[in-house]
Amino acid sequence: MGTIWTKTSKLPAFSPLAQSVRAEVAVIGGGIAGILTAFFLKRAGKDVIVLEGSRVGSGQTAGTTAKITISHNLIYEKLFREAGEEKARKYVSANKRALKMYSRLVQEEQIDCDFRECSSYLYSLTDAEQIKREVEAAVRLGIEAEFTTKTELPFSVIGSICYQKQAAFHPLLFLKALAEQLVIYEHTKVTGVEEGKIYTDHGNVLADAVVFASHYPIMNTPGYYFARMHQERSYVLALKQAQPFEHLYLGVDPGEDFSFRNFREFTLFGGEGHRTGENETGGQYKKLERRAKEYWRDCETIDRWSAQDCMTLDAIPYIGLYTGKNKKWYVETGFGKWGMTSSMAAALMITEQICQKESGNAAVFSPQRVPIRALKAAAVEGAKSAKGLAAPGGIRCPHLGCKLTWNPEEETWDCPCHGSRFDKEGNLIDNPALKNAAVEGK
Repeated sequence: MGTIWTKTSKLPAFSPLAQSVRAEVAVIGGGIAGILTAFFLKRAGKDVIVLEGSRVGSGQTAGTTAKITISHNLIYEKLFREAGEEKARKYVSANKRALKMYSRLVQEEQIDCDFRECSSYLYSLTDAEQIKREVEAAVRLGIEAEFTTKTELPFSVIGSICYQKQAAFHPLLFLKALAEQLVIYEHTKVTGVEEGKIYTDHGNVLADAVVFASHYPIMNTPGYYFARMHQERSYVLALKQAQPFEHLYLGVDPGEDFSFRNFREFTLFGGEGHRTGENETGGQYKKLERRAKEYWRDCETIDRWSAQDCMTLDAIPYIGLYTGKNKKWYVETGFGKWGMTSSMAAALMITEQICQKESGNAAVFSPQRVPIRALKAAAVEGAKSAKGLAAPGGIRCPHLGCKLTWNPEEETWDCPCHGSRFDKEGNLIDNPALKNAAVEGK
């Protein structure tokens, strides 16, 4: 699948692993989270390598809308209520730091990646009060935010939050500048990990520490991340002759949660998301195109693509030790719809932890946390998995055996339990599965 990012950039090619090697740190995954982590570890003096099963930046990084923002939907009032002010402030601190680091790196490394500062808006068509509550929570946490009804949108809103001094960029041009400085092995698929040793289809890697930055953790145990996350898909159109947007926009109302931003002369219009494996009727792109025509009669779709996001039980990423019992495995996952900011936050925190430096915000992101208020969500995930496992017949997911569903929009077999995806021949597209699905005769 190509996207506007892949079609406007050319990343360097890296050879597969040719023999067994040794490194202080091995990072599994060559997306923006893995590359940033390896970059900062190298800066800190570590001998680090990156293992990528396909091409650098070819996964979720290529499908992002590339908003660098702390406007993570309506999260701050919820954080205040469920986690308390101290943890909410740490969440804000980590993401503010990430936002500033992007700007700093672009300047320090002189990266030409269409980076621009702008504001980010969350808007509602129906509920001004929830917007006002979110503004109040954000301001209490030290965020520059204000309530307004004035936007660039092609329709009126009842209220919106304006977060100032956010940013947007070209993710692959940014990634390219960092990747060129690293030791990377592409087309090197990790097949298993043990203490101090990584198995791949091109040889083994001995490493003192391992960072799992592969979008969804590939090791079921320890960690049991499959019981603590689900995956969701979303869709994007690149339009011409639509509307120039100076700022970034996202709706918060169910069914009206559309995303708007500009890239060069194009308008990026996204939405129509759903849980992976729950799209048996299809039609997402057509729905988006119909809505786009309502807003801009003469617009034309020049590109379209989809993305997949890992969603945690409490909407906070899992960043830190893979499991409390293993002090040499680290994980970065569960970024929700906010992969750009969360990737930077994760890279900075994981680097500090590996280098045994103080990471003041780490506790709120700890994968070992037990969010009591999220137990209901955990029960829902368990029920979904049980239903998928118990479903009779059909094509089964090689991850844990759930029944796959056909996605007519993208002609893929999708797992409704944990989000693995396969093309119509059964070839693996998205993890946590590590093997192809058997679809012969189906």
